[in-house]
Amino acid sequence: MSSSVNFGNHPCFNRELRHQTGRVHLPVAPACNIQCNFCDRKYDCINESRPGVTSTVLTPRQAITYLDSVLEKIPNISVVGIAGPGDPFANTEATLETMRYVHEKYPEKILCLATNGVGLPDAVEEISKMNISHVTVTVNAVDPEIGAKIYKWARHGGKVYRGIDAAWFILSRQIEGIRALKEKGITVKINTVVIPGINDAHVQDISMRMLELGADVQNCIPLCPVAETEFAHLTQPTPLEMAKLREGAGAYLPQMSHCARCRADAAGLLGQANQEEITELLSKASKSNFTSERPYVAVASMEGVLVNQHLGEAEFLRIYGMKNGVPELIEKRFTPEPGSGDSRWNDMAELIKDCAALLVSGVGENPKKIIEGSGIKIYAVEGLISEVAEMVMKGMDIPKVMMKTAGSCGMGKTCGGTGTGCA
Repeated sequence: MSSSVNFGNHPCFNRELRHQTGRVHLPVAPACNIQCNFCDRKYDCINESRPGVTSTVLTPRQAITYLDSVLEKIPNISVVGIAGPGDPFANTEATLETMRYVHEKYPEKILCLATNGVGLPDAVEEISKMNISHVTVTVNAVDPEIGAKIYKWARHGGKVYRGIDAAWFILSRQIEGIRALKEKGITVKINTVVIPGINDAHVQDISMRMLELGADVQNCIPLCPVAETEFAHLTQPTPLEMAKLREGAGAYLPQMSHCARCRADAAGLLGQANQEEITELLSKASKSNFTSERPYVAVASMEGVLVNQHLGEAEFLRIYGMKNGVPELIEKRFTPEPGSGDSRWNDMAELIKDCAALLVSGVGENPKKIIEGSGIKIYAVEGLISEVAEMVMKGMDIPKVMMKTAGSCGMGKTCGGTGTGCA
């Protein structure tokens, strides 16, 4: 660990500093490798303040541009972290690239990550080299029977686990990851979402098991019921209920009680909403992806005039570059054949890796997460290619009347971006 970093300056781990020093979360991790029954990851949302929510997703280079501007406006930021809106290790490449940039440019900053733990064991060796000193692991059950009520599925290494198999797998990966972190001397915080009638009587068991693994502190978070989730009907635990629960869990692990349930794009002091100026900086950074390595825009179009084709049905993409201040067609590139699942979207990201943006009229949630995870911003729009491409390449705002909902293409009731083509 670097001796230039004051590791005690973390407001989440040091209650006395929460009104003096702040943190910034860089939203570079859109994909998630598990589905919890209390979670609905939202994008382009400024009205909710909870984990899984962000107003935009950034690429690693955009994140550094954004961080530079945030530190100019809020100099008392001591911590730079990644907490979603998905999971850092479902987006390992983007996460590690971002952390490398931050570590090299701001070696005095505390670096931290928040994860569900599924991808953690594979990344511990790498993160330990980058001065990442604090890792939060969300552990909601140490009994797979209880975990099966919380987790819908888990995905890792191309395999999907469901039900109690998912709960067993998640727990085993969490245990392996926490042990590895402690062997590296990394501070571990355990987040536990308290779900009435599901795991509220199980929290002390979690605390006891995490103590055995060497965890440093626990943060018991009351369930925030979210519409359109399995647990939307449940009631949030009261402050008194949480106080009694923390008292019992505190017999095993020190308890954090000042959690602000931060958004994935939170910036500033704990508990403070993002300033409008910070939200504008985030929006500006999300439009700054064009570089010498990524000078182009890819477009899904049926006839070459309008952006009017869904990504899944595009047999080829048109590639545009800027010439004399206006977009010009460079070439056409045939897309990977349907039928290969996630591999199709990974191959498509590779196909257009020199593009900063992809313009489509519709796209499923899965391809959006995979392709954007590779650093390519997807815009779901309808309009003239010449107009939309120019707006995107010049960093202009696209009128809302032209925008469509990305991540939910609407081609069919079962559309989920499975790589089998639009139905």
